[in-house]
Amino acid sequence: MNPAQLVSEHAFGKGGLRARMYQMHNGLRVLLLRDPAAPVFAYQTWFRVGSRHERVGKTGMAHLFEHLMFNETENHPQGEFDKLFERAGGNTNAATWVDWTYYQDDLPASELELAVKLESERMQHLVVKERPVETERGVVISERRLRVEDDVDGFMSEELFRLAFTEHPYHWPTIGWMRDIENISVQDAVEFYRTYYAPNNATVVVVGDIDEQNTLALIEKYYGHIAAQQIPPHAPIVEPVQTGERRATYKKPVMTDKLLIGYKAPGFSDPDHLRLDFLSDLLMGSMSSPIYRDLVIERELMSGISGSVTPFRDPGLYEIGGSLQRGHSATEALEILDAHLEHVRRQGPDAVAVERTRSRLLTSFYGNLRTANGKASSLGEYETTAGDYRVLFDAPDEIHKITARDLQAVAERYLQTSGRTVIIAEPDESQDDSDEDEDDGQDGPLSGVLH
Repeated sequence: MNPAQLVSEHAFGKGGLRARMYQMHNGLRVLLLRDPAAPVFAYQTWFRVGSRHERVGKTGMAHLFEHLMFNETENHPQGEFDKLFERAGGNTNAATWVDWTYYQDDLPASELELAVKLESERMQHLVVKERPVETERGVVISERRLRVEDDVDGFMSEELFRLAFTEHPYHWPTIGWMRDIENISVQDAVEFYRTYYAPNNATVVVVGDIDEQNTLALIEKYYGHIAAQQIPPHAPIVEPVQTGERRATYKKPVMTDKLLIGYKAPGFSDPDHLRLDFLSDLLMGSMSSPIYRDLVIERELMSGISGSVTPFRDPGLYEIGGSLQRGHSATEALEILDAHLEHVRRQGPDAVAVERTRSRLLTSFYGNLRTANGKASSLGEYETTAGDYRVLFDAPDEIHKITARDLQAVAERYLQTSGRTVIIAEPDESQDDSDEDEDDGQDGPLSGVLH
C-alpha cells in the first residue's frame, strides 16, 4: 500500500501548531493538526456533496443521507454506532448544507482508533435498504413540516431562495421539496451513496492531542483499501443577473410583520465576501451599530434585526431579517433601512465604527478556534468550500487591511434594490393556518402577492 503523500503545510497561530495536508492513493485527503492543549481530539469527515449536487426532481438526497449514515452498517447493527461513542465518553453529530455534508466526532485522546474504524466503516459498508430509507424518510418529512410548513421563519427563508435564484441549485432548500422527499427510491439512495461517499470526494480532518504518524497509519489501515469512485462533473452554473426587485407578501399566523431581504452576494472565496461580512457587522452586529440602534433601540420599530452573508462556494445572498413591533409595518422598516444603506453607499461608514468592528471580528475569529472542534470545523469548511484550508490563516490579515472605502465600495456593488428579493409575512387573524394548502415550494407562493 502506498503511503499518504504530504501535499501542504501551514503554521497555525503563534503557538508552534502546524496543519498538514496529506493525500492517499485513493484520493482521500487527510488534514491533521496536533494540539496537545487538552487530552481530546475532533475527528471530522467532510464530503464534497450538498444540495447543490442534486438535480430537479431529486432534491433532499444529501440531507436524507445525513440521517441514513447513523443507521446500520454491515458490521454494526442499528443504534450501535452512537452507543460505542457514548461508552467511550464522546459524542457525534452531522450537518448538511448546499456545498457539503460533514460528520463530527469528539472523543478522549485514547479513542482515536475507534473513530477511524467507525467512520471508515460507514463510508464503505452502510446498509442502504428499504427499511432504513423509509424510516429516515418519515423523520425528514416530520422535520420539514416542523421547520418549514409550520414555522414562519423557515417558510420565509425557503421562499427567499426560491425567488432569488432562477437557475442555480441554491434555488431549492437543503431539506428538499416535500414531493421529492416522498418519492426518493431505495435505488436513488444506493446510487447516491456509491457515487458521493467515496474517499476521493472526502477530507478527513483530525485536530487535537494526536500523534501525527500514528494517526496517518490508522487512517491508511482502515481507509486504504476503499476504492475511489467516478465523481460526476458539475458544470459551473451562473445565475442570471437580477435586474429588478422581487417581492412577495404572505398572510401568516404572526403577531406582527416579519421582514426578510436577500441581496445578491459574492461567493466564499471572493475578497468581497469578507468585506461585506465586515460591513454587515458594522451596521447591525451589536447594540451600538447604527441600523440596530436606530430601528431597535431608538425608534423601537423592530424587536430585532440582523444580517449575514451566506458562506456558499458560488455567489449567494446577503440576508437581512427581523420582526416588527406592534403598530409598525415591514414597509416602514424597509424605508428606514434603505436610507441607512443609501448613506453608506454615498458617504461610507464612520471611521470609529470601522475600528470597533475590526476588533469585534478579530475577537470572534480567534474565539471560534479555541477548541479542537472549532479548529477542525474551520479547517474543514475552508478546505471544502474555498478549496484550500490555508485561506483560513489569511483571514486576520485581510480583516486588518479592510478600509472604510472598501466597505463603501461593497455597499455600492451589492446593496442595490435592483438586485434584492424581499419576503414579508403579515398577520392573518381571519384564517386558521391549518386551512392553507400544503406548499412543496415548486408551484409558487402559498398565499400572497408576488411583485
